[in-house]
Amino acid sequence: MNRLDASQLLRTAAGLADLLTAVVNAGASVGFLAPLGRAKALAWWEGRAADVAAGRLAVWVACDGQRVLGTVSLAFPDKANSRHRAELVKLMVAPEARGHGLGRRLLATAEAAAEEAGITLLHLDTETGSPAEQLYRSSGWTPVGAVPDYAADPGGVLRPTTIYYKRIPATALTR
Repeated sequence: MNRLDASQLLRTAAGLADLLTAVVNAGASVGFLAPLGRAKALAWWEGRAADVAAGRLAVWVACDGQRVLGTVSLAFPDKANSRHRAELVKLMVAPEARGHGLGRRLLATAEAAAEEAGITLLHLDTETGSPAEQLYRSSGWTPVGAVPDYAADPGGVLRPTTIYYKRIPATALTR
């Protein structure tokens, strides 16, 4: 896994856009409606560069040569009372790369980086009943509960979303 700085994110944006369109168009609920066009996906990823440069977002990619097979991000709050936590966002694995542990490795990478940064609490939301729930539960994440009709799936149907958290052991390092 490689953590991207802002310039690397811009250079990798096309591959990330291909990944985003593939997962959304295959039914993953990651904040977009299908069909998702490449131009919109590319613009979305390019728009994340400022947050990466400012330290508000950390993005990792897993590649097979030049092809992006997966990604995960951590979003860091800017409020003084919440610097101990981060949100796990946009964990995605290409449909053809699923079932080989890549999602678990991406998740472990983000968790280890959070620990190194002094983050002691991670949280996320995911569509209730999605395959991602099994990954989070088996990786020690705790469900808080489900919010009905929280977000539309890629087909536009409102679905419940489950909120999860995971405590990360405190280290001497801080961000």
